[in-house]
Amino acid sequence: MPMFSSYTPRQEAEPKPTLRKERVHHDPELSKQPHEDNESYQYDHEAFLGKEEAKTFDQLTPEESKDRLGKIVDRIDGDSNGYITTDELKTWIKRVQKRYVYENVAKVWADYDLNKDNKISWEEYKQATYGYYLANPEEFEDATDQFSFKKMLPRDERRFKAADLDGDLAAEREEFTAFLHPEEFDHMKEIVVMETMEDIDKNGDGHVDEDEYIADMFAHEEGGPEPDWVKTERDQFSDFRDLNKDGKMDLDEIRHWILPQDYDHAQAEARHLLYESDTDKDQMLTKEEILENWNMFVGSQATNYEGMPAPAAQCLPESLHLNVEQPRFLTATSMVGKVPEEF
Repeated sequence: MPMFSSYTPRQEAEPKPTLRKERVHHDPELSKQPHEDNESYQYDHEAFLGKEEAKTFDQLTPEESKDRLGKIVDRIDGDSNGYITTDELKTWIKRVQKRYVYENVAKVWADYDLNKDNKISWEEYKQATYGYYLANPEEFEDATDQFSFKKMLPRDERRFKAADLDGDLAAEREEFTAFLHPEEFDHMKEIVVMETMEDIDKNGDGHVDEDEYIADMFAHEEGGPEPDWVKTERDQFSDFRDLNKDGKMDLDEIRHWILPQDYDHAQAEARHLLYESDTDKDQMLTKEEILENWNMFVGSQATNYEGMPAPAAQCLPESLHLNVEQPRFLTATSMVGKVPEEF
């Protein structure tokens, strides 16, 4: 039976006095390589394939690389109309960069799909996660345990229903991934904001004041001095968190804090790849156009030789599953697993 554990961010042991918590969610950069197409396509390869998979393509012949790229293009073409749009490229790039999330979901899928119908119903999840508690409430007489279970069960149900886009109370792979990793999905961002508010708002007044904000990241020892970074955070609260200067943060201010409007690297790269490969300038790419400019998307042995443009390209092997890693927002089950065999 999966072990229960709270799924707010950073649920390790009780924080040490100077342990700083991080709640802000940023989209990662697509590659650490410089984006210099006149020198190398390495940035593009890592953005399109992921850093580790790019290395695989550096070991392939040009013919093998193009063959695998063609198969990837078929997967990117979500509506199978023969054209790749900017949105489809962006979706692919974002999924590639998050494969670790899908990997972790895949690892635990079987623990929750009890009837093996390739869906996880709310009842299956509740039974797998809370079943022992619900059947044996007398064993959880400790007030803290009772409070935790009674609080987490309705929270999990609210989140599950938000992730369940078709409203059938049965999560398919993508829906279950959104349930376990809400910070990775746009339609789950409001859940992330609400749960953050609930975690930090200890007095339950619907706001986060300065002391609650600091208490979330710093466990103060009685009579002990505050480290310099805590004093800096107090200044941050008054100068940048409390936007309307009423001494506390509301939901909008929480959202502004933890979900900053970052530069959209995936969107920029998708537009770049399309612009550079769209020979007929119709704002879409065919498989032929992509294969004509294949070495911008993937690498090969040829592009990895000294003296040639050296893009450290990497392409997803045929067997690549879109996988993703442990969520920063953990659910009552903080160990989530596997994703579908196909992307």
